[in-house]
Amino acid sequence: MISSLRSDPALGLAAGLIALAVLAGSAAAAPAPKPKPDLADAVAGEYHGDVVSDSQGSSREDVSLTLTKTGPDTVSISSDYSRLPVVTVRLERAMAQIVNRGGATPFVYNDGKLDVSFNDEVSWSGHR
Repeated sequence: MISSLRSDPALGLAAGLIALAVLAGSAAAAPAPKPKPDLADAVAGEYHGDVVSDSQGSSREDVSLTLTKTGPDTVSISSDYSRLPVVTVRLERAMAQIVNRGGATPFVYNDGKLDVSFNDEVSWSGHR
């Protein structure tokens, strides 16, 4: 068989293409490695709590926040309460806590408890 592949270039080319297709198929079938979970994955989800301080009004109970991963170590925070604007927060670890990496939105997550302040006017506190 090998001697016939050597003597007939078309057969050799066909055999090479088949081997290449088999290798490419097995490489394509291999699962892509999962990205390593980051801080945004750790905090993403639904949180329930209260507006504990509001310089423009009174406190409010039963306010939900949704944290959605928007990029590596970055989340968008939205709420069911119109007084709280949608903000994007870049995260970093500070000892046992996850906090805002700069920016104007104080954010502290520690063991399921979350505290966020919006526009230096409204503070929210709650848990998963």
